[in-house]
Amino acid sequence: MTNTTFADLGVAEPLCRALAAQNYVNPTPIQAQSIPALLEGRDLLGLAQTGTGKTAAFALPILQLLAANNEKREAKCARALILAPTRELALQISKSFETYGKHYKLRQAVIFGGVNQFRQVRSMAGGVDILVATPGRLLDLMNQKHIELRRTSILVLDEADRMLDMGFVRDVKKIIAAMPQKRQSLLFSATMPKSIEHLAAEILKDPARVEVTPEVVTVDKIDQRVMHVDGKRKRELLSKLLDDTDLSRVIVFTRTKHCANRVSEQLDKAGVPSEAIHGNKSQGARQRALDNFRNGKARVLVATDIAARGIDVTGITHVINYELPNEPEAYVHRIGRTARAGKSGIAVSFCDGAERAHLKSIERLTKRPLTIVDTTELLGEQIVVPAGEPVAPKRSGRGGGPRNGGGGNRNQPGKQRRFGGKPGGGGKPNAGNRGQRNAKKAGQPQSRRQSAGA
Repeated sequence: MTNTTFADLGVAEPLCRALAAQNYVNPTPIQAQSIPALLEGRDLLGLAQTGTGKTAAFALPILQLLAANNEKREAKCARALILAPTRELALQISKSFETYGKHYKLRQAVIFGGVNQFRQVRSMAGGVDILVATPGRLLDLMNQKHIELRRTSILVLDEADRMLDMGFVRDVKKIIAAMPQKRQSLLFSATMPKSIEHLAAEILKDPARVEVTPEVVTVDKIDQRVMHVDGKRKRELLSKLLDDTDLSRVIVFTRTKHCANRVSEQLDKAGVPSEAIHGNKSQGARQRALDNFRNGKARVLVATDIAARGIDVTGITHVINYELPNEPEAYVHRIGRTARAGKSGIAVSFCDGAERAHLKSIERLTKRPLTIVDTTELLGEQIVVPAGEPVAPKRSGRGGGPRNGGGGNRNQPGKQRRFGGKPGGGGKPNAGNRGQRNAKKAGQPQSRRQSAGA
């Protein structure tokens, strides 16, 4: 991160206003490298993982170019097309376009499978400026003559490697074949296998090449722990952890806005002041929640990943992953809310049976196992993870291979850890008698594995 501003990159004032409202002032490396080239109309090959800021890297210039061109929309047509591999990513991208483009009168639609197509067809009837879509449903609606791409001048393939891994290569090529030859094309991928090289060579013309890595959190200053727990007992576990007053300023992460609201309501009923922040909250409501968290009126901030991007609050002692993220890169950004400005911090993750594959992916990305915390004193039982637990499919290039010392060794006697206490130097638990007393009160670990690296 530098002192460069979005305005310095040539981003238009209406977009800068929208960014400022989200507390985005300085561009990430991929944004700083991509935006000027895209504003010039160049094709682009971006090697970037989730969490690098790549959505804004292409959304901002697209919005600016479309607004400047100001062409009339045509029925069933889209001026810009963003292809994404999953419904979740498509919705996230669509939300970003909505947020950044709020001062422009541009129309967008989002198309994905698994739901009735009626509303999607209706949204395309008068044409749109921006279409975000998954390949399967888009091709289906194209075949039904509900969508045309003959006027599409900008194409984005997001997470192209994942798209090809999911078997969409033929659909993608059919979609591209329906577009004008003269267009601006962008391809983003976390990895660069031969299949992506071939696809890039087919669709990109003299592209600018941008390669960045995700923000690296200083993990040696963050004490990273995991608690295996039945999903039905997460609420109870959270309440018991918060009985420890050392957890003085805490961010709790959930995957969904519904869960964020529910957890916040439960905490308030239990006498723990909290605020929820997520994409459905207005900017004013988000700001009030952050202000209450900063000034201590709220001890806990419950947040989703999307809403957490603009959070920069000092003095956060603990991050709790109430639900593990679907993408391991999101974990890195979550725990990075603590251990700011050279200070240490503690991050704990709740992991139920359905989330163990996510845990494995996180450990592969961070290249270290999370310290297992014994929940016996807190819940009256310890969840034992079976040796040889299935591992999530390996994602090449996103954190390397399996770590050493994994598998059944995670659950050997004497390897369990408990949670609590204040973050100390380098993320190590407090020592001495006080630390032992806190261990009984809130489950503080009294010894550590070197491989935890906290």
